[in-house]
Amino acid sequence: MPAEGAHRDLPAGEAAHFRALEGLYAAAPINSFFESTLDIVAAGLARIRFTVDERVFHAGGAAHGTSYFKMLDDAAFYAANSLVNDRFLLTTAFNLLLTRPLRAGPVVAEGRWISGQRRVFIAEARLVDAGGEEVARGTGTFMRSRIALAGLPGYARPTGVPGRSGRSGLAA
Repeated sequence: MPAEGAHRDLPAGEAAHFRALEGLYAAAPINSFFESTLDIVAAGLARIRFTVDERVFHAGGAAHGTSYFKMLDDAAFYAANSLVNDRFLLTTAFNLLLTRPLRAGPVVAEGRWISGQRRVFIAEARLVDAGGEEVARGTGTFMRSRIALAGLPGYARPTGVPGRSGRSGLAA
């Protein structure tokens, strides 16, 4: 993944799209249950930082699979949706590989677009714990929906910045 702050040299329309997607993530009601932040660092690359605590543990003392799925799906989804500036994508399938128990502490979900530019996108993500160990990975397919990004709460662009169905350097 690119270094922290790698998005500083992006074209204005692309950077505005990334910041608007970050606002969309922050505004999603489900995220009130997860202390997390999204950073889209480049086209096709997303990073979510979150903290796992005992509230999401199963009876065995580690994070329940719902936490793995949520963060892997979100990281892959936003990596893919960073390439689409007019429509909200929908997850159509997602496969998980859980390799280690996820304990309390900070975790990073790293998402990366793999292929697709028109209707269906493929992206992958991995979870990395505080010790730098990969604890899970997932691959998903995402399809363009009829839902306009511009009409969603939290997705806001500065006035005058491209973003409708125009390209502005992104796949539409």
